[in-house]
Amino acid sequence: MGKIAILEVREGKVLDALSRFWHELLEKGLVDALLIPQELGEGKNVVQTLVSHPQSLERPDPLAPVLPVNSARIVSQMTKVAPSPRKIGVVLRPCELRALVELVKLKQASLENLVLIGIDCFGTYSVSDYGKLAQESSSPTQDFLKAVKAGKQDPSLREACQICEYPTPMNADLVIGLIGVDVEKGILVEARTPEGEKILEALDLKPSDEKEMARREEAISKLVAQRTKKRDEVLERTQSEIYGLEKLLTLFAPCINCRNCKTVCPLCYCKECFFDSPTFEVEAEKYLGWAEKRGTIRMPTDTLLFHLTRMNHMALCCVGCGMCQEACPNDIPVANIFRLVGLKLQGTFDYVPGRSLEEELPLATFKEEELQEVVER
Repeated sequence: MGKIAILEVREGKVLDALSRFWHELLEKGLVDALLIPQELGEGKNVVQTLVSHPQSLERPDPLAPVLPVNSARIVSQMTKVAPSPRKIGVVLRPCELRALVELVKLKQASLENLVLIGIDCFGTYSVSDYGKLAQESSSPTQDFLKAVKAGKQDPSLREACQICEYPTPMNADLVIGLIGVDVEKGILVEARTPEGEKILEALDLKPSDEKEMARREEAISKLVAQRTKKRDEVLERTQSEIYGLEKLLTLFAPCINCRNCKTVCPLCYCKECFFDSPTFEVEAEKYLGWAEKRGTIRMPTDTLLFHLTRMNHMALCCVGCGMCQEACPNDIPVANIFRLVGLKLQGTFDYVPGRSLEEELPLATFKEEELQEVVER
Protein backbone atom coordinates (compact mmCIF):
# COMPACT_ATOMS: atom_id res chain seq x y z
CA MET A 1 0.00 0.00 0.00
CA GLY A 2 1.44 3.37 -1.02
CA LYS A 3 0.74 6.96 -0.07
CA ILE A 4 -2.96 7.68 0.55
CA ALA A 5 -4.66 11.06 0.61
CA ILE A 6 -8.13 12.56 0.77
CA LEU A 7 -9.54 14.77 -1.96
CA GLU A 8 -11.90 17.16 -0.21
CA VAL A 9 -15.50 17.34 -1.48
CA ARG A 10 -17.34 20.57 -0.79
CA GLU A 11 -21.12 20.69 -0.32
CA GLY A 12 -21.40 17.09 -1.56
CA LYS A 13 -20.37 18.04 -5.12
CA VAL A 14 -18.28 15.02 -6.06
CA LEU A 15 -17.76 15.89 -9.73
CA ASP A 16 -16.64 19.42 -8.83
CA ALA A 17 -13.99 18.03 -6.49
CA LEU A 18 -12.73 15.64 -9.15
CA SER A 19 -12.82 18.42 -11.75
CA ARG A 20 -10.41 20.44 -9.59
CA PHE A 21 -8.20 17.35 -9.37
CA TRP A 22 -8.10 16.90 -13.17
CA HIS A 23 -7.45 20.59 -13.73
CA GLU A 24 -4.54 20.56 -11.29
CA LEU A 25 -2.93 17.64 -13.07
CA LEU A 26 -2.81 19.70 -16.27
CA GLU A 27 -2.16 23.12 -14.73
CA LYS A 28 0.83 21.89 -12.70
CA GLY A 29 2.26 20.00 -15.67
CA LEU A 30 1.98 16.64 -13.90
CA VAL A 31 0.59 15.31 -17.19
CA ASP A 32 0.63 16.87 -20.65
CA ALA A 33 -2.80 15.53 -21.58
CA LEU A 34 -5.69 13.56 -20.12
CA LEU A 35 -7.68 10.75 -21.73
CA ILE A 36 -10.89 11.13 -19.76
CA PRO A 37 -14.66 10.68 -20.26
CA GLN A 38 -16.53 13.95 -20.67
CA GLU A 39 -20.14 14.92 -21.10
CA LEU A 40 -20.61 16.37 -24.56
CA GLY A 41 -23.59 17.92 -26.29
CA GLU A 42 -27.12 18.59 -25.16
CA GLY A 43 -27.97 14.89 -24.85
CA LYS A 44 -25.52 14.42 -21.96
CA ASN A 45 -23.55 11.86 -23.94
CA VAL A 46 -20.45 10.77 -22.03
CA VAL A 47 -17.53 9.73 -24.25
CA GLN A 48 -13.77 9.43 -23.97
CA THR A 49 -11.90 12.62 -24.87
CA LEU A 50 -8.23 13.53 -25.16
CA VAL A 51 -7.66 16.89 -23.48
CA SER A 52 -4.42 18.89 -23.54
CA HIS A 53 -5.58 22.23 -22.05
CA PRO A 54 -7.28 22.78 -18.67
CA GLN A 55 -9.85 25.11 -20.22
CA SER A 56 -11.03 22.25 -22.43
CA LEU A 57 -11.98 20.23 -19.33
CA GLU A 58 -15.52 21.58 -19.35
CA ARG A 59 -17.56 18.63 -18.06
CA PRO A 60 -15.27 15.71 -17.15
CA ASP A 61 -17.31 12.81 -15.78
CA PRO A 62 -15.38 9.53 -15.44
CA LEU A 63 -17.88 8.40 -12.78
CA ALA A 64 -20.84 8.43 -15.18
CA PRO A 65 -22.33 4.91 -15.04
CA VAL A 66 -21.93 4.21 -18.75
CA LEU A 67 -19.24 2.52 -20.86
CA PRO A 68 -19.69 3.24 -24.58
CA VAL A 69 -16.27 1.74 -25.38
CA ASN A 70 -13.65 -0.24 -23.51
CA SER A 71 -10.96 2.44 -23.61
CA ALA A 72 -8.12 -0.08 -23.70
CA ARG A 73 -8.91 -0.12 -27.44
CA ILE A 74 -8.34 3.63 -27.61
CA VAL A 75 -5.01 3.43 -25.77
CA SER A 76 -3.95 0.61 -28.10
CA GLN A 77 -4.89 2.71 -31.11
CA MET A 78 -2.80 5.61 -29.77
CA THR A 79 0.32 3.67 -28.69
CA LYS A 80 0.57 0.50 -30.79
CA VAL A 81 2.59 2.06 -33.62
CA ALA A 82 4.81 4.11 -31.29
CA PRO A 83 4.76 5.09 -27.58
CA SER A 84 3.43 8.48 -26.60
CA PRO A 85 6.15 11.15 -26.80
CA ARG A 86 4.50 13.10 -23.96
CA LYS A 87 2.99 12.15 -20.62
CA ILE A 88 -0.71 11.25 -20.80
CA GLY A 89 -2.94 10.65 -17.79
CA VAL A 90 -5.29 7.82 -18.73
CA VAL A 91 -8.48 7.52 -16.64
CA LEU A 92 -9.85 3.98 -16.78
CA ARG A 93 -12.26 1.63 -15.04
CA PRO A 94 -10.92 -1.70 -13.66
CA CYS A 95 -11.97 -3.80 -16.69
CA GLU A 96 -10.36 -1.26 -19.03
CA LEU A 97 -7.11 -1.35 -17.06
CA ARG A 98 -7.05 -5.14 -17.06
CA ALA A 99 -7.69 -5.24 -20.81
CA LEU A 100 -4.89 -2.73 -21.37
CA VAL A 101 -2.44 -4.89 -19.41
CA GLU A 102 -3.34 -7.86 -21.61
CA LEU A 103 -2.88 -5.77 -24.76
CA VAL A 104 0.57 -4.68 -23.55
CA LYS A 105 1.53 -8.33 -23.06
CA LEU A 106 0.22 -9.05 -26.56
CA LYS A 107 2.42 -6.18 -27.83
CA GLN A 108 -0.64 -4.18 -28.94
CA ALA A 109 -0.08 -1.19 -26.65
CA SER A 110 2.65 0.64 -24.77
CA LEU A 111 2.56 2.08 -21.26
CA GLU A 112 5.54 4.35 -21.85
CA ASN A 113 4.77 7.93 -20.80
CA LEU A 114 1.32 6.92 -19.53
CA VAL A 115 0.06 7.68 -16.02
CA LEU A 116 -2.64 5.11 -15.28
CA ILE A 117 -5.44 6.53 -13.13
CA GLY A 118 -7.90 3.84 -12.10
CA ILE A 119 -11.34 4.54 -10.66
CA ASP A 120 -13.50 2.22 -8.55
CA CYS A 121 -16.52 0.98 -10.48
CA PHE A 122 -20.03 0.53 -9.07
CA GLY A 123 -21.26 -0.68 -12.47
CA THR A 124 -22.60 0.82 -15.68
CA TYR A 125 -25.84 0.97 -17.66
CA SER A 126 -26.22 0.22 -21.34
CA VAL A 127 -25.85 3.33 -23.49
CA SER A 128 -29.61 3.42 -24.16
CA ASP A 129 -30.55 2.98 -20.48
CA TYR A 130 -28.08 5.67 -19.45
CA GLY A 131 -29.62 7.96 -22.06
CA LYS A 132 -33.03 7.53 -20.41
CA LEU A 133 -31.50 8.16 -16.98
CA ALA A 134 -29.82 11.32 -18.25
CA GLN A 135 -33.11 12.63 -19.65
CA GLU A 136 -34.85 12.16 -16.31
CA SER A 137 -32.11 13.72 -14.16
CA SER A 138 -30.24 17.00 -14.18
CA SER A 139 -27.22 15.24 -12.64
CA PRO A 140 -27.36 11.49 -13.43
CA THR A 141 -23.94 10.71 -11.98
CA GLN A 142 -24.66 12.47 -8.69
CA ASP A 143 -28.04 10.71 -8.42
CA PHE A 144 -26.39 7.37 -9.17
CA LEU A 145 -23.82 7.88 -6.41
CA LYS A 146 -26.57 8.79 -3.94
CA ALA A 147 -28.43 5.58 -4.82
CA VAL A 148 -25.24 3.57 -4.28
CA LYS A 149 -24.70 5.27 -0.92
CA ALA A 150 -28.26 4.34 0.08
CA GLY A 151 -27.45 0.69 -0.70
CA LYS A 152 -29.82 0.39 -3.66
CA GLN A 153 -28.91 -2.40 -6.08
CA ASP A 154 -30.19 -1.38 -9.49
CA PRO A 155 -31.17 -4.50 -11.48
CA SER A 156 -30.99 -2.53 -14.73
CA LEU A 157 -27.20 -2.23 -14.56
CA ARG A 158 -25.44 -4.24 -17.25
CA GLU A 159 -25.28 -7.88 -16.22
CA ALA A 160 -21.53 -7.96 -16.94
CA CYS A 161 -21.11 -5.32 -14.21
CA GLN A 162 -23.39 -7.11 -11.77
CA ILE A 163 -21.19 -10.22 -11.96
CA CYS A 164 -17.79 -8.48 -12.08
CA GLU A 165 -15.70 -9.51 -9.08
CA TYR A 166 -12.99 -6.91 -9.78
CA PRO A 167 -14.56 -3.53 -8.88
CA THR A 168 -11.23 -1.91 -7.94
CA PRO A 169 -8.29 -1.07 -10.22
CA MET A 170 -5.19 -3.20 -10.67
CA ASN A 171 -1.82 -1.92 -11.92
CA ALA A 172 -2.72 1.77 -11.64
CA ASP A 173 -0.32 4.55 -10.69
CA LEU A 174 -3.17 6.35 -8.92
CA VAL A 175 -6.45 4.92 -7.66
CA ILE A 176 -9.55 7.05 -7.15
CA GLY A 177 -11.23 5.24 -4.24
CA LEU A 178 -15.01 5.41 -3.96
CA ILE A 179 -16.06 2.07 -2.44
CA GLY A 180 -16.47 2.26 1.33
CA VAL A 181 -15.97 6.01 1.25
CA ASP A 182 -18.48 8.78 1.98
CA VAL A 183 -17.82 10.46 -1.35
CA GLU A 184 -19.98 13.45 -0.46
CA LYS A 185 -17.31 14.38 2.08
CA GLY A 186 -14.08 13.14 0.54
CA ILE A 187 -12.55 10.79 -2.04
CA LEU A 188 -9.58 8.53 -1.39
CA VAL A 189 -6.62 8.95 -3.72
CA GLU A 190 -4.03 6.20 -3.42
CA ALA A 191 -0.59 6.17 -5.04
CA ARG A 192 0.59 2.67 -5.93
CA THR A 193 3.79 3.50 -7.81
CA PRO A 194 6.64 6.02 -7.45
CA GLU A 195 5.05 8.01 -10.29
CA GLY A 196 1.76 8.11 -8.39
CA GLU A 197 3.51 9.21 -5.19
CA LYS A 198 5.27 12.00 -7.06
CA ILE A 199 1.91 13.31 -8.28
CA LEU A 200 0.27 13.11 -4.85
CA GLU A 201 3.13 15.02 -3.27
CA ALA A 202 2.78 17.76 -5.89
CA LEU A 203 -0.97 18.05 -5.23
CA ASP A 204 -0.50 18.46 -1.47
CA LEU A 205 -3.72 16.71 -0.42
CA LYS A 206 -4.84 15.92 3.12
CA PRO A 207 -3.45 12.53 4.28
CA SER A 208 -5.82 9.65 4.96
CA ASP A 209 -5.83 7.42 8.04
CA GLU A 210 -5.88 3.65 8.61
CA LYS A 211 -9.51 3.63 9.77
CA GLU A 212 -10.71 4.94 6.42
CA MET A 213 -8.73 2.26 4.58
CA ALA A 214 -10.09 -0.44 6.90
CA ARG A 215 -13.68 0.63 6.13
CA ARG A 216 -12.84 0.64 2.44
CA GLU A 217 -11.36 -2.87 2.51
CA GLU A 218 -14.40 -4.18 4.39
CA ALA A 219 -16.79 -2.62 1.84
CA ILE A 220 -14.76 -4.01 -1.08
CA SER A 221 -14.85 -7.52 0.39
CA LYS A 222 -18.62 -7.28 0.86
CA LEU A 223 -19.19 -6.08 -2.71
CA VAL A 224 -16.89 -8.74 -4.18
CA ALA A 225 -18.77 -11.44 -2.25
CA GLN A 226 -22.12 -10.15 -3.57
CA ARG A 227 -20.92 -10.04 -7.13
CA THR A 228 -19.22 -13.43 -6.94
CA LYS A 229 -22.44 -15.00 -5.70
CA LYS A 230 -24.38 -13.34 -8.51
CA ARG A 231 -21.72 -14.43 -11.02
CA ASP A 232 -21.98 -18.05 -9.97
CA GLU A 233 -25.78 -17.95 -10.29
CA VAL A 234 -25.68 -16.37 -13.76
CA LEU A 235 -22.97 -18.71 -15.06
CA GLU A 236 -24.76 -21.77 -13.68
CA ARG A 237 -27.83 -20.69 -15.63
CA THR A 238 -25.71 -20.07 -18.72
CA GLN A 239 -24.16 -23.54 -18.39
CA SER A 240 -27.61 -25.15 -18.50
CA GLU A 241 -28.59 -23.00 -21.50
CA ILE A 242 -25.62 -24.00 -23.67
CA TYR A 243 -25.01 -27.61 -22.61
CA GLY A 244 -25.12 -29.82 -25.66
CA LEU A 245 -24.76 -29.01 -29.37
CA GLU A 246 -28.48 -28.47 -29.96
CA LYS A 247 -28.77 -25.90 -27.17
CA LEU A 248 -25.62 -24.15 -28.35
CA LEU A 249 -26.94 -23.96 -31.92
CA THR A 250 -30.28 -22.67 -30.68
CA LEU A 251 -28.66 -19.96 -28.54
CA PHE A 252 -26.52 -18.69 -31.41
CA ALA A 253 -29.30 -19.08 -34.01
CA PRO A 254 -30.22 -15.35 -33.94
CA CYS A 255 -26.62 -14.41 -34.94
CA ILE A 256 -26.63 -12.39 -38.16
CA ASN A 257 -22.85 -12.50 -38.57
CA CYS A 258 -22.49 -8.72 -38.03
CA ARG A 259 -19.37 -9.37 -35.93
CA ASN A 260 -20.06 -6.37 -33.74
CA CYS A 261 -18.79 -8.45 -30.82
CA LYS A 262 -15.40 -8.73 -32.49
CA THR A 263 -15.29 -5.03 -33.30
CA VAL A 264 -15.93 -3.83 -29.72
CA CYS A 265 -13.89 -6.51 -27.92
CA PRO A 266 -10.71 -4.90 -26.53
CA LEU A 267 -8.82 -8.19 -26.91
CA CYS A 268 -9.70 -8.90 -30.57
CA TYR A 269 -6.75 -7.17 -32.21
CA CYS A 270 -5.95 -9.06 -35.45
CA LYS A 271 -5.51 -6.66 -38.36
CA GLU A 272 -6.80 -9.30 -40.74
CA CYS A 273 -9.48 -11.60 -39.37
CA PHE A 274 -9.70 -15.07 -40.87
CA PHE A 275 -13.47 -14.64 -41.13
CA ASP A 276 -13.01 -11.58 -43.35
CA SER A 277 -10.79 -13.54 -45.73
CA PRO A 278 -11.69 -15.01 -49.17
CA THR A 279 -12.09 -18.40 -47.44
CA PHE A 280 -15.68 -17.44 -46.68
CA GLU A 281 -16.43 -15.86 -50.04
CA VAL A 282 -18.06 -18.70 -52.00
CA GLU A 283 -20.27 -19.07 -55.05
CA ALA A 284 -23.99 -19.73 -54.95
CA GLU A 285 -23.29 -23.16 -56.42
CA LYS A 286 -21.50 -24.23 -53.24
CA TYR A 287 -24.36 -23.02 -51.04
CA LEU A 288 -26.77 -24.99 -53.20
CA GLY A 289 -24.56 -28.05 -52.98
CA TRP A 290 -24.47 -27.87 -49.19
CA ALA A 291 -28.23 -27.40 -49.06
CA GLU A 292 -28.76 -30.37 -51.36
CA LYS A 293 -26.46 -32.55 -49.30
CA ARG A 294 -27.94 -31.63 -45.90
CA GLY A 295 -31.47 -30.77 -46.86
CA THR A 296 -31.26 -27.39 -45.08
CA ILE A 297 -28.44 -25.02 -44.19
CA ARG A 298 -28.75 -22.06 -41.89
CA MET A 299 -28.03 -18.69 -43.50
CA PRO A 300 -25.76 -16.88 -42.99
CA THR A 301 -23.39 -19.81 -42.59
CA ASP A 302 -20.55 -20.40 -40.14
CA THR A 303 -21.87 -18.19 -37.37
CA LEU A 304 -21.24 -20.79 -34.66
CA LEU A 305 -17.77 -21.45 -36.10
CA PHE A 306 -17.05 -17.72 -35.84
CA HIS A 307 -17.99 -17.52 -32.15
CA LEU A 308 -16.14 -20.70 -31.20
CA THR A 309 -13.01 -19.59 -33.05
CA ARG A 310 -13.08 -16.17 -31.40
CA MET A 311 -13.60 -17.82 -28.02
CA ASN A 312 -10.62 -20.07 -28.66
CA HIS A 313 -8.47 -17.05 -29.48
CA MET A 314 -9.21 -14.83 -26.49
CA ALA A 315 -10.99 -16.69 -23.68
CA LEU A 316 -7.81 -16.73 -21.58
CA CYS A 317 -7.53 -12.94 -21.79
CA CYS A 318 -11.25 -12.11 -21.46
CA VAL A 319 -11.74 -9.50 -18.72
CA GLY A 320 -15.54 -9.80 -18.70
CA CYS A 321 -16.22 -6.18 -19.68
CA GLY A 322 -19.37 -7.32 -21.50
CA MET A 323 -18.95 -5.02 -24.49
CA CYS A 324 -19.58 -7.94 -26.86
CA GLN A 325 -23.03 -8.55 -25.41
CA GLU A 326 -23.76 -4.83 -25.37
CA ALA A 327 -23.03 -4.63 -29.10
CA CYS A 328 -25.13 -7.65 -30.14
CA PRO A 329 -28.27 -6.46 -31.98
CA ASN A 330 -30.11 -9.68 -31.16
CA ASP A 331 -29.28 -9.92 -27.43
CA ILE A 332 -27.29 -13.15 -27.63
CA PRO A 333 -25.67 -13.64 -24.18
CA VAL A 334 -22.18 -13.65 -25.69
CA ALA A 335 -20.50 -12.16 -22.63
CA ASN A 336 -21.97 -14.73 -20.25
CA ILE A 337 -20.86 -17.58 -22.50
CA PHE A 338 -17.36 -16.18 -22.82
CA ARG A 339 -17.15 -15.55 -19.06
CA LEU A 340 -18.24 -19.12 -18.36
CA VAL A 341 -15.61 -20.59 -20.67
CA GLY A 342 -13.00 -18.00 -19.75
CA LEU A 343 -13.41 -18.51 -16.00
CA LYS A 344 -12.90 -22.26 -16.32
CA LEU A 345 -9.93 -21.88 -18.65
CA GLN A 346 -8.32 -19.16 -16.56
CA GLY A 347 -8.81 -21.31 -13.47
CA THR A 348 -7.00 -24.20 -15.17
CA PHE A 349 -3.91 -22.03 -15.60
CA ASP A 350 -4.40 -20.02 -12.37
CA TYR A 351 -4.43 -16.92 -14.55
CA VAL A 352 -6.31 -13.68 -13.94
CA PRO A 353 -6.24 -11.38 -16.99
CA GLY A 354 -4.74 -8.01 -16.12
CA ARG A 355 -3.51 -9.12 -12.71
CA SER A 356 0.16 -8.49 -13.46
CA LEU A 357 2.32 -7.22 -16.28
CA GLU A 358 5.02 -9.71 -15.27
CA GLU A 359 2.67 -12.71 -15.42
CA GLU A 360 3.30 -14.37 -18.79
CA LEU A 361 0.49 -15.46 -21.08
CA PRO A 362 -0.17 -19.16 -20.38
CA LEU A 363 -0.37 -20.23 -24.03
CA ALA A 364 2.90 -18.42 -24.81
CA THR A 365 4.74 -20.08 -21.92
CA PHE A 366 6.00 -23.65 -21.55
CA LYS A 367 6.04 -25.16 -18.07
CA GLU A 368 7.14 -28.77 -17.89
CA GLU A 369 5.17 -29.50 -14.72
CA GLU A 370 1.96 -27.88 -15.98
CA LEU A 371 -1.31 -29.81 -16.51
CA GLN A 372 0.06 -33.08 -15.14
CA GLU A 373 -3.47 -34.36 -14.53
CA VAL A 374 -4.06 -34.21 -18.28
CA VAL A 375 -0.74 -35.86 -19.13
CA GLU A 376 -1.37 -38.69 -16.66
CA ARG A 377 -4.62 -39.58 -18.40
